[in-house]
Amino acid sequence: MPAQTPVPETPPVADPPEFPPGGLFVHPALFYAGEQEYLAGTVPFVEEGLRAGAPVAVSVPGPQLAALRAAVGPAGERVTWLDMTREGRNPGRIIPGVLRAFADRHAGAGRVHIIGEPIWPGRTATEYPACAQHEALINLAFAGREVTILCPYDTVGLDPQVIADARATHPEIIDRDGTHASDGYAPARVVADQNLPLPEPAGPAALMDFDRDALPELRAFACRHAAGLGLPPRRVGELELAVNELAANSVVHGGGTGRLRLWAENGQVVCEVADRGLIADPLAGRRPAAMSTNGGRGLLMVHHIADLVRMHTGPAGTVVRIFVS
Repeated sequence: MPAQTPVPETPPVADPPEFPPGGLFVHPALFYAGEQEYLAGTVPFVEEGLRAGAPVAVSVPGPQLAALRAAVGPAGERVTWLDMTREGRNPGRIIPGVLRAFADRHAGAGRVHIIGEPIWPGRTATEYPACAQHEALINLAFAGREVTILCPYDTVGLDPQVIADARATHPEIIDRDGTHASDGYAPARVVADQNLPLPEPAGPAALMDFDRDALPELRAFACRHAAGLGLPPRRVGELELAVNELAANSVVHGGGTGRLRLWAENGQVVCEVADRGLIADPLAGRRPAAMSTNGGRGLLMVHHIADLVRMHTGPAGTVVRIFVS
């Protein structure tokens, strides 16, 4: 193991993010039960955007995508259709890779209309904290933008706590009773509540401490163990890129040292980097690279590589865990 270099004193706790009230950005949740209510809430939204000549995108899970596309009919040729189960498999890349990518491409074209359904009954408990944080952070990422993002929620298939969290992450609710202000809007609380300590691996994990001088050895260590766990060669190469970015962040921002752990879990390779740093910016890694000149690009790359990114940050340090298959 490389020698550990001294680390700075424990950093202060980051201030909770401030979410600007109201403004140009509109972010309602659509609560639906069954396909009829789903289409009744989504088709008019798409048609309204098309009538206004606005850019319209729909990113929802495959079955809903097919039903909505059929209901919209030939006019849907002017809609950008995306399967959220592929585009948003990692919730951390939805803002930069789906929502901002579309909105930025149509900046200046009037109000942008997007339907995004990042939480569906097939989401796992491991994925959910990242999903809930994503829904809260949309409000921060689009503050002041002339964009409307409608987020459908299946009230039959989803846990009641998910619906309760949706009330906290969306300032408006649309349901069978109409449109009304949410009585529990508190996105900063959701970001904080889902900043959870990550559970320990259920099985054995390969471990290596590192500093700046050990980065080449660390990359080789991660590749060797990931390949041994059955990760395909292409993904091993991508994992190497992610490990390099995370470890470099630890060296530069996390006190100069860190610890990597790697193991297998539910058919995926899980890689974790821990250090003594604090990530104060809740949108770190979730902004398109062209919009950020003050760091965060490495974490953005990690979000695009991984199938899932989970993170816990606080006064004791930061743990970033990525899942790759």
